Parts: sequence; structure tokens; C-alpha cells
Amino acid sequence: MALPFPEYDTLDGLALAGLIARREISATEVTEAALARIADRNPALNAVVRPLDDLARDMAAKLPPDAPFAGVPMLIKDLLANIAGVPTSFGTRVLQQVVPQQDTELVARYRRAGAVFVGKSNTPEFGLTPFTESQALGPARNPWNVERTPGGSSGGSGAAVAARMVPITHGGDGGGSLRIPASCNGVFSIKPSRGRMPMGPDIGDSWRGFVQEHVITRSVRDCAAMLDVTMGEDVGTPVAMPAFSGRYLDEVTRDPGTLRVAVTSTPFFGDTVHVDCEAALSDAESLLTSLGHQVERAAPVLDGRTLARDFLTIVAAEARADIDWLGEQLRRAPRSDDVEVATWALGLVGRSFGASDYATSVRRLQHAGRIVGMFFSRYDVLVTPTLALPPFPIGMLQPNGAERFALALFGRLGIGGALRMAGLLDETAKKVFSFMPYTPLFNVTGQPAMSVPLFWNAEGLPIGTQVVGRFGDEATLFRLAGQLEQARPWASRVPPMVAASR
Repeated sequence: MALPFPEYDTLDGLALAGLIARREISATEVTEAALARIADRNPALNAVVRPLDDLARDMAAKLPPDAPFAGVPMLIKDLLANIAGVPTSFGTRVLQQVVPQQDTELVARYRRAGAVFVGKSNTPEFGLTPFTESQALGPARNPWNVERTPGGSSGGSGAAVAARMVPITHGGDGGGSLRIPASCNGVFSIKPSRGRMPMGPDIGDSWRGFVQEHVITRSVRDCAAMLDVTMGEDVGTPVAMPAFSGRYLDEVTRDPGTLRVAVTSTPFFGDTVHVDCEAALSDAESLLTSLGHQVERAAPVLDGRTLARDFLTIVAAEARADIDWLGEQLRRAPRSDDVEVATWALGLVGRSFGASDYATSVRRLQHAGRIVGMFFSRYDVLVTPTLALPPFPIGMLQPNGAERFALALFGRLGIGGALRMAGLLDETAKKVFSFMPYTPLFNVTGQPAMSVPLFWNAEGLPIGTQVVGRFGDEATLFRLAGQLEQARPWASRVPPMVAASR
């Protein structure tokens, strides 16, 4: 059966909003087109874990006047971002029925921008992994190959945009969780600078400021325009960027000029890089050179192994804090069976660290930020592969049987120190960073970073290119992204499952 409004798949959010504003189509018709695609394509992908058909129809009928995204369908990640009256599960089993009473500030800004919430998107438990395979929600799948990961932690968001269910999805990025799914799914995203986005009203910052929320889109202009209407401090924020004086949407069509571009494939937190990711970087390097930029191979010099462990120290401590917060939501002490084995074990590790361990890791990470900041005094942007592997088979990075047994055993015994002594934290870090050695550094430094879909490998899988800017300089990234989008259009590339359903 043909899906309604066939043109829907080819239009970005601003194009849909324009049609609605000119009354060439109604917001209700656009909403029904989105809901039909979710019903048709989501069973194969599990990208949308909580459809919101009734809420979406109600929002489409009550749009705010003159809103820039009025009537545009959107997914909200099932983590951090609360929609009043809709459970936010954080990828856990026990929060499936816990209902927040108010929107988070970012969601409220999406409402004022006119977005229509058609569902909640899949995420791993507490957003802890760069793949989306929680036991509570089930694995999300990649529309380019449903046996492969769409990445994480905003994996459902990335898959939904690539599958043309919606043109825009919300996500968050604490170690690459916007850029990773953008790369895996052949779509676009920027992690904004630290302090650019609101985190209230319940959170000051997340993961010591590593986390920034924004959107995943197909077009650069949607990403820029949504940043225009959602950025800025909110009440009580501990960190706020000075307001940008212009419009990021305008930057997308401005000539970036001749940029000083550093390019590296040397992993920051890992050891090896897949040949396909090297090929994608070389292709991007050639493209940037052809566009007139000054390109050279260069990278900041860092002790990646130590920084990886320091990053995991912070994440383990935050995992423990998440587990304790979970107990507060449940109004009882948290239990090991409330969360997944790996989450509980990571929390035990976090509890076993001393305060000085945590403080030392913070100091070393902050010093790395100083080193990287000095590097950017010589370059406008740094270009790397987004990831060190193409999208991998679902389940590949999950703990194997022996690891899962050890995690469960230590979890029952409650000996986080033994986990550290057993080296399981180091082994976890090695496995995770073999996939994502490039993205977490810029959560640590707070710099804006984007993943641009310029390359597909011989298997037809997208391989993203990461471009990093100076702290606070999203404008340069948007100018360069607009130029790359013009030179190498990607929106017309459609996953086979989407082409087959048209």
C-alpha cells in the first residue's frame, strides 16, 4: 500500500514547515505521513520505542503561531528530555511507567518552535554505550543494513532520520552520542559547545559538562535553524556560552573562506582504524583541498591511554550517581536487578573510586583541553574519521559469556574494587574505544564537533567524517558544512529499505 504524501521522504523540516505555512498542506496531513512511515518502517528498525500518535495529532491541531518548525514531526530521545505526561525510561525497565509532570526546558523550546512530537526514540540504558541494545527496549537497527548497529546512544534517533520517518530527531552527546549515530546512519549532526544548550530545570550539567543535547537531521540548515531557536542559557544554569549575535541558519549559505585545516587519522583514545574509515578521511581530505582550503596532516599530542581511563573514571562515577538517582525515583534502595549487569558493575566501579581518583582524572582531562586549545590557535578546524569502524554487527560489543558471568558475580558480591583489580574497566575501555576513539575528546574539551556524511563503503554502509571547531565557533562549522553539502549532496542517498517501501 502506498504511503501518504509521497514527497514527504524528500523534504527536510524547513521545507515541510514552508508548505504548512503556505497552506499547501496541513500540519495534520504531515503528521499522518510521519505516523504512517513509523508504522511501516519501525518494525524492522525498533527506532521508535514509544509512539505518541494521540499527542502528535493534538499538537498538530494546536500549533503556535509563526513558529519556524510549525507542524514538523520530531522524535524525542527516551533519555534526559522529558515530555510532560509521557514516561522517560532512560533505557531502563523500571522507569517505563514513571511519568514526569513537566517538560524539560529544551523540550519546551521545541514546543515553542512548533515541532510535533510523534514518538520517543530508542537509547541504551542511561546512554552508557555507543550502540543501542538495551534489554528493556531491545536493539535499534540500521536502515542501511538491519543486522548492523545504528550507533548510540542516540541510535534510534539516527536510524529514524535515515529511514525518513521524521526529518529531525532530538539526541544527546556525552562521548559522541549525536555524532556516532549520524556517522552510522549517513545523516548530519553537530554537538554544540559546552554551555550552548539548556539542561534545566532538573539538571545543572551532565557528566561534568561532557553532555550537550541537540538534533540529528538530514540537512545542515535544519540543524542550524533548530540551534537558533533552542540555544541559550536557562534559569540557574552553572555554565552558559555568550549568546551568538547572528543566526546559524544564515551561516550555512556563507562562504567559509580559506580555512586552515588539520587532518589526522591517529586515534586519540584507541589504537587502530579500519581501512574504510581511513578511505573516508582521505576522500574528505581531497574534497577539502579541491575546495581551496589549506590542508595538512597534524594532530594534538596526547596520552590517549591515560585519558581514556580518566574518561571512564568519570563515566563510572556518573553511572553510580545514575543508579542512586534511580533509587530516588523508585523511592527505595536500588537493586542489582533494576539495571543491566554491565550498568550495575560500572556503578560498583564508580563507587569504589576515591574522591582523589576522581579529582585527578578531572585535572588530567582539563589539562588535555588546554593542549587541544593551543592546537586550535594554529588551525580553524580539525578533521578526523568520526569512528574507527564501520557500523558493526549488532551484539559485537556486548560482553561475551565469560565477561557477563564475571560481571554478574562481582555484582552479587558488591566488590567494585575487585572489578578494578580484575582489569575489567580497562578491557571495557579498550573495546569501546576501538570503535569510538575520536569523539569523546571533544566532550572533554567542550568544543563543537560535527559528523558529515560524505562517504559510503563497498558494502553500502555510511562512514562519517568528524570536523571539530574552536570552542564557541559553531559558525565556522556550519559554513563549512553548507559548503560540503553543496559539493557532495547526501540527502538523495536513501537506504534500500526506504526505497522498497515507497
